Amino acid sequence: MAAPLALLAMLVELAVGYPAWLAARIGHPVTWMGRLIGWLDARLNDSAADGEARRRAGLMALVLLLLVVGACAILLESALLMLPFGLFFAAVAASTLIAQRSLYAHVAAVAAALESGTMEDARHAVSEIVGRDTTKLDEAGIARAAIESLAENFSDGVVSPVIWLGLAGLTGGALYKAVNTADSMIGHRSARYEDFGRASALLDDVVNLPGARLSGLLLVGAAAITDKASPEEAWNAMRRDAAKHASPNAGYPEAAMAGALGVALGGPRTYAGSRNDSPWLGDGRRTATAQDIRAALRLYARADGLLIALVAIAAALSVILSATM
Repeated sequence: MAAPLALLAMLVELAVGYPAWLAARIGHPVTWMGRLIGWLDARLNDSAADGEARRRAGLMALVLLLLVVGACAILLESALLMLPFGLFFAAVAASTLIAQRSLYAHVAAVAAALESGTMEDARHAVSEIVGRDTTKLDEAGIARAAIESLAENFSDGVVSPVIWLGLAGLTGGALYKAVNTADSMIGHRSARYEDFGRASALLDDVVNLPGARLSGLLLVGAAAITDKASPEEAWNAMRRDAAKHASPNAGYPEAAMAGALGVALGGPRTYAGSRNDSPWLGDGRRTATAQDIRAALRLYARADGLLIALVAIAAALSVILSATM
């Protein structure tokens, strides 16, 4: 019943998200995973060790992370499914692994800051969702960064966790989220994590392969039912430019979003004081505005709706097959 679980989880998260009062009291599953990753990093990542030893230590950290998260998820899922209406309670737990509602809210906050706040407000808002240096971004840079984050996190924060929930239930979703969180924390190409985070970065690339490509296709489909968006340009940009991205996955939704909106995404940006000359995705204009963020949010909402429809079909087929066996 993994597909019905994924569908219910999406609907629960879309309706209520993760309440702020609950996060303030007990935190969030991702922050719990983050604490475990930080603990493993502090104890296993020896800066004095050679590269090979640090790669082995990083692999050990990843295995321990997955064992702990997997065991907890299996126990929780088993316990919840034994309750009356257990599938619903398991879906509530699984909804914490999806970010449809919160992603929309965070990106919309950037558009609102550009529309009615100061540039400092807008830079602060976009700094909440991107890792690059935002202190010198102009309006176009802020808007592009917000749209890129929306596209990439549609894949990482919505489509991929839903796929793994649909394939392997709460445990599959939790294991995916553990890998994705590890990549975001230790999968960097820096002196500390180049070797230690290698296993996490590679596994994250693998588990996001299907989600990234489906995300791009969903954005192409959404462009076909969204005013002033181009499905043809979304498809062309994704085919032409996705492979230009440094990530084997992020280029698919970002290029599709760029083509659909007629803007260019990517380009040079600064991380921790170092300039990164990333290629441009899409051949549209580079002067993005708050209106483009709003257009991207409309596209995202329709792509998410298409995803819900696909999961609903899979859930219905799952129920039918279960009834006939």
